[in-house]
Amino acid sequence: MAEANLDKLFHDTLKDIYFAERQILKALPKMARAAQSAETKAAFEKHRDETEGHVERLTQVFEILGKRAQGKTCEAIQGIIAEGEEIIDEYKGSSAIDAGLISAAQAVEHYEIARYGTLKTWAQQLGLKDAVALLDATLQEEGATDKALSQLAVAAANVKARAA
Repeated sequence: MAEANLDKLFHDTLKDIYFAERQILKALPKMARAAQSAETKAAFEKHRDETEGHVERLTQVFEILGKRAQGKTCEAIQGIIAEGEEIIDEYKGSSAIDAGLISAAQAVEHYEIARYGTLKTWAQQLGLKDAVALLDATLQEEGATDKALSQLAVAAANVKARAA
């Protein structure tokens, strides 16, 4: 068994978020289809495009490590995505669907922000400067997406859900 150290933990966590991003790529089109407003649909479609870039950056980080890009099952993201699917099933067609979908998407964002923040810190401590830049770029995009989703929820989706 390989020694349990920060290098191994970094690599394992990288595999975790790689798996998560690939699962998110599958979930976002379903969320976009379930959304009622054009703005919510567009937000999910934009994030899907960004997520493709996140996967590409992660592939580059694996290359920096001299490792093959591969995922490791992430139970956390599977649970968060399952909750989003429950919202789709329970609220489809209702005035609350967009508010629920945005909430589910923000749970995903917060998980990603936590993972990328940790990976960036570890990359700094491991002296992986190129990886730091790649991870920080994704971390910044995830934060911006979370902020945009909050604004969309407050300005439109939550208002529509409450008014009905």
